[in-house]
Amino acid sequence: MEKKQFQAESKRLLDMMIHSIYSQKEIFLRELISNASDAIDKIYYKALTDESLQFDKDSYYIKIVADKDNRTLKISDTGIGMTKEDLEHNLGTIAKSGSLAFKNENELKDGYDIIGQFGVGFYSAFMVADVVTVISKALGSDEAYKWESTGADGYTIESYEKDSVGTEIILKLKENTEDDNYDEYVDEYRLKSIIKKYSDFIRYPIKMDVTGRKLKEGSDNEFEEYREEQTINSMVPIWRKNKKELTSEDYEKFYAEKHYGFDKPSKHIHISVDGAVRYNAILFIPEKIPFDYYTKEYEKGLELYSNGVLIMNKCADLLPDYFSFVKGMVDSEDLSLNISREMLQHDRQLKLIAKNIKSKIKNQLQSLLKEEREKYEEFYNAFGRQLKFGVYSDFGSNKDVLQDLLMFYSSKEKKLVTLEEYVSRMPEDQKYIYYASGESYERIEKLPQTELVLEKGFEILYFTDDIDEFAIKMLMAYKEKEFRSVSSGDLGIAEDGTEQNTDAQQDEYKDLFAYMKDMLADKVKDVRISKRLKTHPVCLSTEGEVTIEMEKILKSMPNNQNVQADKVLEINPNHEVFQSLKDAFANDKEKLALYTSLLYNQALLIEGLPIQDPVEFTNDICKIMV
Repeated sequence: MEKKQFQAESKRLLDMMIHSIYSQKEIFLRELISNASDAIDKIYYKALTDESLQFDKDSYYIKIVADKDNRTLKISDTGIGMTKEDLEHNLGTIAKSGSLAFKNENELKDGYDIIGQFGVGFYSAFMVADVVTVISKALGSDEAYKWESTGADGYTIESYEKDSVGTEIILKLKENTEDDNYDEYVDEYRLKSIIKKYSDFIRYPIKMDVTGRKLKEGSDNEFEEYREEQTINSMVPIWRKNKKELTSEDYEKFYAEKHYGFDKPSKHIHISVDGAVRYNAILFIPEKIPFDYYTKEYEKGLELYSNGVLIMNKCADLLPDYFSFVKGMVDSEDLSLNISREMLQHDRQLKLIAKNIKSKIKNQLQSLLKEEREKYEEFYNAFGRQLKFGVYSDFGSNKDVLQDLLMFYSSKEKKLVTLEEYVSRMPEDQKYIYYASGESYERIEKLPQTELVLEKGFEILYFTDDIDEFAIKMLMAYKEKEFRSVSSGDLGIAEDGTEQNTDAQQDEYKDLFAYMKDMLADKVKDVRISKRLKTHPVCLSTEGEVTIEMEKILKSMPNNQNVQADKVLEINPNHEVFQSLKDAFANDKEKLALYTSLLYNQALLIEGLPIQDPVEFTNDICKIMV
């Protein structure tokens, strides 16, 4: 038996890898299974050029054997095996990968690829094992060898007896500690769970003896346990199958099996790209919103596979935030992975995939909107808020991507409409896209500020979501049509003779309005004759960028920014109230103060704003009644 030392730098790398490179100890099984798959792949590739080799896929498999009594776990394969030199080169020098060398020496085509490339995956075994033993017999060799190591101290190599070609890796598990239960890695259910999670789509069978229960022969109620060999992994992933052979039920089953959600997907997107970067993806647009979607606990991201092996549960870089509701997976052979295959290098390939996925999702949503309107509206009711937030965030940089996906309730259609639909039916004399904000459609319909716009026959979009106005302010315009609140100081509506008359009235009663403004102190920026009111006596309008709804939302936030909208109290000159104001101004200033306070508080109530002194308001009402 020959005792050898790891190279000094390899010893340091081994120690670092065991303690820090891998984020979860269970990863070791993924790495060893991937290496076993590589070993079988190598025979497959040799068979392509060596006529003396016959590759019968049914003869190649990976076997997992757990021995609870001796606390050992064995991973064996029927792959190409290793010579003594291979054991020294591939296992004696950390980060020396036989798979990478093989890949470089052979042009790998025909849809197969070598998974392992870095040569450190094998050493993840030392995270869970005190002793690692490798017994291997290489293809074409009469001799077998045993490699054994207890970690950084070094390793031994000796001749050994093995009948068949292939490799066995035997792990003697570490003793349990308060923090780690290593016995779980000889537990049948746990092993099956890890295999299904990370290695379900390895293309060779992963076999394991599992325990079952059956009725005892001749008994109606007595059961007995039995052991049978089962293939644990699915082998052929759905994303590598021909789309034409798959049904909606197949995709729904995959959605449920991967626990993407408890609902059924509203739509799926199956992508196969073989260009500058090769990848397959299956994406799902959920039907219902996850219960934690708008919480800090929600994690966006797609499952990421490298050649069928799970690398990341949630790869956030593959999805923009505004499409964070999308579920699914991506499998690529071309991604640059780091030394432990757990983390991605932020490279060009990843960005290309993310860009393509973003485009595919947008196209699918546009198709859903065009072809299945009812289904899109269901989706939008669940996730429209996220799209609007996407318009608002990042200083509006994504507005061009998202604006055609937005929908708002229409005063004319009495249903959700797109901005394209709104603009397409605007009259020639309509200058702006009008909107009104409030807590509900019913409350908005009763707003006094909508009267003039509706009288002109113009459509109004109803904003009931707290993000709506902020998103529209960032959007600014759609197809060169600016957005304008019905509460805005300038509605851009051409004046007729009646409206021009209000300017004369404003000038005529400027002293009255100045007096009222003085009484309201700094509560309003101005008091003036209204051009928008038709039947209501009073309303509030705003000047500047901050509207009343925006003020309410900003004030409700934890870090109260105390932002104030510049409010204007508007009086309807055609309402009986105006005559009462004129009379009070001429004859009874005390009554004018009472009327002014009442009208201002009424305007606040219409807007859903709090009254500063409710008791004073109710006393003022009583004074009118006496």
